[in-house]
Amino acid sequence: MTAPSDPAELKSCCAALYQSDFARLLLGDTFHPGGQRLTARLGEQLGLGPAVRVLDVATGKGESAIFLARQFGCEVVGVDFGPQNVQEANSIATATLVAHLVSFVEGDAEHLDFPDAGFDAVVCECAFCTFPDKRAAASEFARVLRLGGRVGMSDLTRSGPLLHDLEGLLSWIACIADARPVEEYARYLEEAGFDVTTIEPHNNALAEMAHDIQGRLLGIELMVKLKKLDLPGTDFEQAKQLARAAANAIQQGLLGYSLIIARLRNVSGW
Repeated sequence: MTAPSDPAELKSCCAALYQSDFARLLLGDTFHPGGQRLTARLGEQLGLGPAVRVLDVATGKGESAIFLARQFGCEVVGVDFGPQNVQEANSIATATLVAHLVSFVEGDAEHLDFPDAGFDAVVCECAFCTFPDKRAAASEFARVLRLGGRVGMSDLTRSGPLLHDLEGLLSWIACIADARPVEEYARYLEEAGFDVTTIEPHNNALAEMAHDIQGRLLGIELMVKLKKLDLPGTDFEQAKQLARAAANAIQQGLLGYSLIIARLRNVSGW
């Protein structure tokens, strides 16, 4: 399946899959490598605390936003392109009694509907590589941050050209097709006005997630064959082929995962 050339259509396709039952079954509550452990690492590196206001971009169903609020006592606003994700995230925040700290709104990372300088920190996990206009997203991160604000990202990285099996719409949605070298992510941030202070490789977290996904794919396919699950339109052969190709690329060092921390220039502290 070929990825659409229209950015708006691509964003809609990504949002639709991330909101689907298939994604929930395949990825569970954590849609990024490293899970809450790596989210906590981001929070620590950003210096989050009760006096800090955080924007979580591409928040999904809000798992990380809620975790950060509970772990660090910070106020978090989550923004996501998918309306169903936003609705579910707000419901979860209410049910888990953290709605006084966490709220969720629908929005586009490349055109954030927030005033200038409204946040102390921006978090973006395993999503920057899916934004069609990465330069615009990085500029929006800088615009909504107060002076001295920091951005914390974790994302898929690649070394060299992608294999044919890692192209197409499903690969794009899986954060593979437009993954970039970590130096390129850093350059987008630097061009937007940031100084990159930390780059940490977390390739083992990606390998663990890829292994888990391969196992879950087989289990989900079996449940569908036994008619215990109904997932119409799911192409298991394509999904398994992608999972195998991704696991091989990770093993060969062609795909990795990195954490990046950056701060707006020429300002010391918050």
